[in-house]
Amino acid sequence: MKLLDALVEQRIAAAAARGDFDDLPGAGTPQELDDQLVPEAVRVANRILKNAGFVPPAVEQLRALRDLEQAFAQEGDKAARCRLRARMLALDMALESLRGGPMVVPQEYRRRIAERLSERAALDMDSSGLAAGAA
Repeated sequence: MKLLDALVEQRIAAAAARGDFDDLPGAGTPQELDDQLVPEAVRVANRILKNAGFVPPAVEQLRALRDLEQAFAQEGDKAARCRLRARMLALDMALESLRGGPMVVPQEYRRRIAERLSERAALDMDSSGLAAGAA
């Protein structure tokens, strides 16, 4: 994910350097950041949860995703890393559905990626078990 983020940032910076964003509406003025980006029903539900001492589900999922990314960075076992990557992908897809935004990657493709990662994790576990038994 970080590689993709870096590529996107690089392309945005190149477009900005070329001046591709100079003639956009509101260029050079501060952006108004308000709650209008979030649907009213979601804002009300989040306000109720906040007043009751709970955080929105998306915040909890972002925290969980951050924890998984940290565990992934520290994990040395290849099979465990594949399992963590599959969980990160599933959590990222859940976050995308909470955002309600358009899916950049088709759902079927994501499902196939998750399956492939799960299969790969199972194969890695089998091969590490065989290697341990053979030693």
